[in-house]
Parts: sequence; C-alpha cells; structure tokens
Amino acid sequence: MRKIFLVLSVLSVSASTGALAQQRGGTDAEQKACTRDVQKFCRTLMDQGDLVILSCLQQNRPQLSKPCNAVLVSHGQ
Repeated sequence: MRKIFLVLSVLSVSASTGALAQQRGGTDAEQKACTRDVQKFCRTLMDQGDLVILSCLQQNRPQLSKPCNAVLVSHGQ
C-alpha cells in the first residue's frame, strides 16, 4: 500500500504548471522521469486525481519512456 502511495505521489501533476507537484513524494529524478509521459498521454486527465493518472500511464505502458517505466517497475507497478 505504501508503494502505491509513493507511485501516486510521484505521478501527481500540478494542472497549473503542467509539472509534477513538488509538494508530493518521490525523488526529483522520479518526478522528472514521468513528467513528459504524464503530459503526453494523460494531459486530459490531470484534474481527475492520482489513481486516474496512474491508470492512464499503465494503459499507455508500451509507449512510456524507459525512465518513467523504470519508476513504475521500481514501485511494483
């Protein structure tokens, strides 16, 4: 359960800046690894919450960048 919250925190996006929210968990490197993927594949879902974004990334897994995919894998996703 803790890993899921960390992944969700890493993938949380600030709709106002289009960047990963800095107040959330995850390292700077993890946030940076998924920022473009979230913007590219999940932009229209950014205001719908962390679980929706995580689901979106999982649905688009074959197209994710290697660094973002590695973040998901490292957290058991």
